[in-house]
This record gives sequence, C-alpha cells and structure tokens, in this order.
Amino acid sequence: MPAQTIIAPPSTAALFLIFTIDETTPETIDTVRDLFADFPGLNRTVSFRYPDADLYGVIGIGARLWPLITSAPIPEQLHEFREIRGAKHSAPSTPGDLILHLRAASVDMCWELARIVMDRLDNVATVVDETHGFKFFDNRDLLGFVDGTENPENSDAENAVRISTPSTSPYINGSYLIVQKYLHDMNAWKELNTEEQEKVIGRTKLDNVELDDATKPNNSHVAINDVDSDIYRLNMPFGSFKEQEFGTYFAGYSGDVSVTEEMLTNMFVGKPTGNYDRILDFSYPTTGTLFFIPSIELLDDFAEQLPAPTAE
Repeated sequence: MPAQTIIAPPSTAALFLIFTIDETTPETIDTVRDLFADFPGLNRTVSFRYPDADLYGVIGIGARLWPLITSAPIPEQLHEFREIRGAKHSAPSTPGDLILHLRAASVDMCWELARIVMDRLDNVATVVDETHGFKFFDNRDLLGFVDGTENPENSDAENAVRISTPSTSPYINGSYLIVQKYLHDMNAWKELNTEEQEKVIGRTKLDNVELDDATKPNNSHVAINDVDSDIYRLNMPFGSFKEQEFGTYFAGYSGDVSVTEEMLTNMFVGKPTGNYDRILDFSYPTTGTLFFIPSIELLDDFAEQLPAPTAE
C-alpha cells in the first residue's frame, strides 16, 4: 500500500489546519469521505503547477470521526489524545477530527492546497487551529537552537513512522501523528545566558553539539527525550508580533504512538517522576491532538465504505 509522504527534507513553509466536523449528517460525512479519497489527487494537481516547490500534503483522521466514516475497526492505537498531568506542568487534550499538514518550499503552494480543501469543507467543518510555520535560519527554533537533529534517516526514518506489522493489516504503511502547539516565554528565556540555555536544551547553541554526560543535566530536553525507539519530528517555528505569541508547533510521527506518548510522559511527569523536562519552564503546550495517517489506498477506500452501525 503506497504511503502518504512523511519523510522529506525540511521545508521552508508549513501549514497545520485542524478541523472539527460540525454536523454528522450522511451528506456531510459523504463530503468528508470523498475528500479523503480525492486528497492525493488534489495534492498532485497543485504540485504540477510548480514541481520544484516540493509540496507534501498529509491528511489524518481523529478518533471521534473514524466510526462516522467507516465500519472498519478503529486502528489499535487511535484514541483521543490523553491529557498528561505532571506536578508542575500539564499537556492538554484538545479537539480534532481531521488534520492537514502541508509543507513546501513556498507559502503559496501550501495556501493553494489548503484553499481547495477549505472549499470542499465549506459548511461541513470548522477550523479549530490554524498555524503557519516557517523555516528559521538553519532549521532553528525561536529559542535559537537547531531542531530535528535526532531524527532518524533513510530507511530508519521510514521504519520509525510506518505501521509495518502484521503484514496483512489494513493499516499497513499508516502512521500516527501527535501535534502540540507550544508557546515560548521569550522574556524568561532571554534572562538566561547562553551556557544556562544550553543546559536546558542539552546541546551547544552555536554549533549544535550534544553536551557530554558530565555536563548535560538529567532534566535537559535531550536527556529526557532519550528513549529506546525513534519518532520523526517535523516541528516548525511560528509567531505573531500582534499577539506576542512565539512558539514551536510539534508534529511527531510514529508507527507506534506509545513511543511518542512515553516521550511526552517523561517530559511532563518526569524521568524519574518529578524530574520533568526543564524546557517546560519556558515553553508550554496549548493544544494536544492525536491522528491516524492512512495509506493512500486506505484513503481511497473510505469513499466506498459505510459508517459503523453505532455511529449517529
């Protein structure tokens, strides 16, 4: 089963759109089903205008929407994002039935594909979160550190993001995506000198070298996120001068969502409990949603499937 494209070089522009479905009537659900089936073709249509722009579009489905779309069993690890409560910091759970994650070398490509999708969802869905991301210098976040260094590469990356077993699974080559919108307290961050910032992150700021074990605190971001399995991050900086909001949009893809959930639990609850990720003193999430990313073949199948009998 061909997969939606997740693994690709870092993009210059990105757009994240999260929707909730307003009315679950047969007509609206048919519209959503048809969008899933047509989405790969819509992506190709826009890409054809400017092939060198490297437009990559991913569409995903939330747990509430699944039984309204199909009677097929829900993917094993698809559920509402579970709030994570630590002693000091928490990760909220927020609504989301459908996600668009668009990436390209130019903003107009993301915009055009989003516009076409929005036209299809007119009077059907409500945008509950819209975030425009951008490349910041050499793939740095707005805290000034390079982001995405620990992503796996090549076949390791594909293996990290794909459901691969059992080989007969209808969800083969699908993926799970957790997204969170983090806002940074830039004033508090600027009060730290460079050495202090590096101990929060666990890397040097200028040349992006991981601190040695003797120097790296065990509550640094790098240390806390050290788990046995990989995920693939496609984080993007975003910001608004008018709203004075500056942050990082976290997008973590995995074939086994428990890996991402373990990382987030370590961050907020602590590893061990109480030893939370120090970065959370300067950056906090305002959203949290989990989606399943179907293979292209499964997207096409949605158009022919009926909702689950228990769906209203």
